[in-house]
Amino acid sequence: MASLSLRGIYKKYPGGVVAVSDVNLEIRDKEFIVLVGPSGCGKSTTLRMIAGLEEISEGELYIGDRLVNDIAPKDRDIAMVFQNYALYPHMTVFDNMAFGLKLRKVPKDEIARKVEEAARILDLTPLLNRKPKAMSGGQRQRVALGRAIVRNPQVFLLDEPLSNLDAKLRAQMRTEISLLHKRLGTTFIYVTHDQTEAMTMGDRIVVMKGGYVQQIDTPQNLYETPCNKFVAGFLGSPQMNFIDAVLIYRDGQYVVQFGSEDTKSSRGVKSEVILPQSKVTPDLEHYIDKEVILGIRPENVHDEPQYLANATTGIVKCIVEITELMGAETYLYLDFEGVKMTARVSPKSTARPQDEIDVVFDAEKIHLFDKETEKTIIN
Repeated sequence: MASLSLRGIYKKYPGGVVAVSDVNLEIRDKEFIVLVGPSGCGKSTTLRMIAGLEEISEGELYIGDRLVNDIAPKDRDIAMVFQNYALYPHMTVFDNMAFGLKLRKVPKDEIARKVEEAARILDLTPLLNRKPKAMSGGQRQRVALGRAIVRNPQVFLLDEPLSNLDAKLRAQMRTEISLLHKRLGTTFIYVTHDQTEAMTMGDRIVVMKGGYVQQIDTPQNLYETPCNKFVAGFLGSPQMNFIDAVLIYRDGQYVVQFGSEDTKSSRGVKSEVILPQSKVTPDLEHYIDKEVILGIRPENVHDEPQYLANATTGIVKCIVEITELMGAETYLYLDFEGVKMTARVSPKSTARPQDEIDVVFDAEKIHLFDKETEKTIIN
């Protein structure tokens, strides 16, 4: 098994295009790391550099204590699982899984033992004589995993392996891959653009944007303490609500104000959230009377009567545009003076489209971001 170390890794293409910039990442032995970000953020390029399929322009890549920049992919002791499975259509499942071992001149009895063991782990034993065209997408993906497992590599690289599957199968395969990681005790590096996959599978997540690493942390820490507005908005479904606001200091308290000041309108009174003492930091002093961005997650926007009855701050008047009953919860899509917001509330909510309702922002769950840099001020 192996740890990995990426030290100042860059990928530069002719014409001055920089796909990946200054990636520094220490991956522990047996860790499950997820690289996540929107299309074009550099996550797959980073994975391909680890695999040796892309040349590293600058920086050093270590697998274990071995510098592998100039080592061929076949000699890096890694296995890669691709988005499109990359199976040979004319070969059976057994032959697909055995192919890499045959190229290495592994004895036949050892090949049979390794393939049968991998097939048992992945529940592929009844399918060993089938060809890929006679199998479902989920079964083909398991064959691609099996082909990697038989090589017993130090590191597994998985490049969006579930993106071709339907929603139900993706959820099932997420669980299977997580169990496989625990069973094999191998280092996994997994690329996805799906933040649900990242949040549910990774020991740690690397969030990327525009070729740069934005933040590296556990799923819970990224969700609760994002380092900037991009990370806050990318992780979480539905995503965090953002509202332009101003921070003021009044009567010894910090107050976040937002909305219009037209007091003649029933909806136009400026809304505000008084920050609780637990949220106050020395940095806030620099932002008094300045524009900031208020962030609040949908589950912290409440319409329940008990919240409204007890609320002393954070009451916001808005129009319900759409309601979505999800079974265990309801999503309210709201309009606050042209700003679109989402609330994740009880399925017993009585709100209906076109209703004007009050919602309450949980002041303990407020995030503030710098308007210029979008860096986090408070979480």
